[in-house]
Amino acid sequence: MQTILGSNGQIGQELAKELHKNFTTDLRLVSRSPKKVNESDQLFPANLLNYEETNQAISGSDIVYFTAGLPMDSNMWEEQFLIMMANVMKSCIENQTKLVFFDNTYMYAKNNDPQTEDSPFRPVGRKAVVRANMAQMLLDMMNAKEIDAVICRAPEFYGPGKTQSITNTMIFENIHQGKKLRVPLSDSSLRTLIWTPDASRAMALIGNTEDAYGQTWHLPCDDSKSYSEIINLSEQILNKKLPYTVLKMWQFNLGSLFSHPLKELKELLPRYQEDNIFVSDKFKERFPEFKIMTMEEGIQQIVL
Repeated sequence: MQTILGSNGQIGQELAKELHKNFTTDLRLVSRSPKKVNESDQLFPANLLNYEETNQAISGSDIVYFTAGLPMDSNMWEEQFLIMMANVMKSCIENQTKLVFFDNTYMYAKNNDPQTEDSPFRPVGRKAVVRANMAQMLLDMMNAKEIDAVICRAPEFYGPGKTQSITNTMIFENIHQGKKLRVPLSDSSLRTLIWTPDASRAMALIGNTEDAYGQTWHLPCDDSKSYSEIINLSEQILNKKLPYTVLKMWQFNLGSLFSHPLKELKELLPRYQEDNIFVSDKFKERFPEFKIMTMEEGIQQIVL
């Protein structure tokens, strides 16, 4: 049996589809109020802050995928994420279950250095520190050979359904709503985005590849593009002009005085001033048959 922790999120939902289609129909979906993705899914309500509930959710699993997320709230991240991580790791060790950890890039330096699996952790900001600590906890146990695990790391999402990201919110949702597009800080800096179904498909493949364990993997992405290029592609697909404005840092600073979500967002913004190059060559070389959604194909699916 394979188990998804955090199954209600977009990554968990896509992961359930992919595992059911290509790897196993014996799936357990875990969240506080899990919902079926496939008819044969087993639902298991659990709070990952509670070790006993976490252990019951993981018991009997061959592979566990930790995809659970939290709202963008620094206090909540500091209070909950490390407890969840410790509970999941302890249970996987106790049950001799393999762990696939879905990670982000918050712990990397917010500059234009290309990001690889060997990039050092240089967290700046409360949420970045939490994510760095989570990843380091697991890396320490992996290096000590105490847990059979793998880290799957992804940059910013774009994609269908409930995909949540700055790009989806400021660009693609505004296209759908006929609103002026908003670009954070720079329309010329390069962005690396991952198509959410690709992230889940790649994680399922890694989780079911024996020799992938004990490592960190950057999940596969198409070539980086600037926001001006992304908007231009959208204009070509829709055959119409899409006006946009580039929001400056002072505007975010002002808005953050009145908006908690904007205050939480500020930590991430320095990366939008620089080229963000997320390198996934390791995955592409190991799994050359994996079909990556091109940016053109992905944008077409979103905007039409």
